[in-house]
Amino acid sequence: MTQQKPQRKEPASTGAILVINCGSSSVKFSLIKPLSGETLLSGLAECLHTPDAKIIVKLNGEKQTYKLPEPFNHQTALSVLVEQLQQLGLVKDITAIGHRVVHGGEQYSQPTLITEDVEQAISQLAKLAPLHNPANLIGIKACQQAFENLPQVAVFDTAFHQSMPEKAYIYGLPYSLYKAHGIRRYGFHGTSHYFVAKQAAEQLNKPLEQCNLISAHLGNGCSVTVIKNGESVDTSMGMTPGEGVIMGTRCGDLDTGIIFHLVENLGYSIGDVDKLVNKESGLLGVSGLSNDGRTLENAMLEDNHAQATLALTIFCYRIAKTIASYSASLTQLDGLIFTGGIGENSNWVRTEIVKQLALLNFSLDEEKNKATRFGASGNIATKDSRACWVIATNEEWVIAEQSAQLLTNLVK
Repeated sequence: MTQQKPQRKEPASTGAILVINCGSSSVKFSLIKPLSGETLLSGLAECLHTPDAKIIVKLNGEKQTYKLPEPFNHQTALSVLVEQLQQLGLVKDITAIGHRVVHGGEQYSQPTLITEDVEQAISQLAKLAPLHNPANLIGIKACQQAFENLPQVAVFDTAFHQSMPEKAYIYGLPYSLYKAHGIRRYGFHGTSHYFVAKQAAEQLNKPLEQCNLISAHLGNGCSVTVIKNGESVDTSMGMTPGEGVIMGTRCGDLDTGIIFHLVENLGYSIGDVDKLVNKESGLLGVSGLSNDGRTLENAMLEDNHAQATLALTIFCYRIAKTIASYSASLTQLDGLIFTGGIGENSNWVRTEIVKQLALLNFSLDEEKNKATRFGASGNIATKDSRACWVIATNEEWVIAEQSAQLLTNLVK
């Protein structure tokens, strides 16, 4: 099916974009003005498919919670959202829906107007992201019913990393597996890495295309990306979000022989292994306590909890090691970026990582480091260090901005 130019009364850039991030049991949403990044409304529908399903709407700094009626599904959540938007008089401002889609494979390196063909491709790519793409499709279909007259745009998590060279994305497996089945490294968190790189470029007063950066997105999911001349040239996540540094519940890089040992000698099924490496490992698995960095820091600093300390120490070491390894991809480096829930808020984690990067000439000003939390951004490095920024990410703004730009170009 060919893409049709969307019909609208005004350019997308002059209105607002409703950004949808749909999970298997949740819908995160934001209504954003793409030029300024102003958020008019935001919120989360959670616990879908259960009687506890609810929607939380944040407006002007205040939150309202509504219990969802049956059926407790995505369509119901979006119907309640539409009602709220109508009551607030905001529906008329919406010019398009921008969807976060996790996996775009090699087909999609740019935002894309959603057609039946695009939906089919997203569905086919679900084999590479079985936990994410099907949920993204649910959100797309629900929004098509709720906002049937508005264009829908897909913005892919993997798109920013499509600039990686073969040496970075080809695995040491038979090349035929890549050619026939697309088994390669794709990378994720692309919209986040792109956003913070743009912000760092502004701090440097240089065009993004002239910037060389390393970006560490640290949260429950973690990835590190090296950006050369404004483009991603390597990243720690792979064909799935399971590769790379250890994360909240994912183990990250793993000797494949361990999988065979678990199956052949310890009686694990493939399903057991999948659950183990994705939901029971990482910070949770090592600490035996929690996947939440705040909980582990409190246990380490207040209770001297040995396994919490070990989990955080491993976490920081693996991230520092990955950052240091990316010096192989660059001939110059402008600075390091911390973002994501942990990266933005844990001055202890930042200190622990950076003190292992002395050979790359990084050191932190501890007063600045302690002060830069909870949405504050800035350079936390000492005067003699390379730049080291904390930058609050805003993936929703990227999706809104790119959706508006695509639609504006289509109607020209």
